[in-house]
Amino acid sequence: MKIEHLALNVADPVGMAEWYCRHLGFVVARKSSGPSLAHFLRDPATGVMLEIYLNPPDRVPDYAGMDPLLLHLAFASDDLSADCAALVAAGAKLVSDQTLADGSRVAMLRDPWDLCIQLCQRAAGYFS
Repeated sequence: MKIEHLALNVADPVGMAEWYCRHLGFVVARKSSGPSLAHFLRDPATGVMLEIYLNPPDRVPDYAGMDPLLLHLAFASDDLSADCAALVAAGAKLVSDQTLADGSRVAMLRDPWDLCIQLCQRAAGYFS
């Protein structure tokens, strides 16, 4: 088996889908015009998808109130400074930026809907 998608109940799936495609490189694999406004966003490099939808009977989680370590969507970055600056210019908010003892650098941001995004620039050999 392999991961197909991660699903998130969000307040604005249409706006979020547009932002994630424009600024994080996703492409829309499928979307619905029904009440959920579900969007399956595919990472072209891996094929893994993110499903974002609005399910009115259930509450949208309080992403702003969650500690970033409770839930975050992590992306590998080759140039963390440039990627951070671009996302902040596009409406994200920087939460933290740190260099770890092994030389890896990680930054936490919140997208315009307060979902936490982590950018990772790993030290050589991190996963070996």
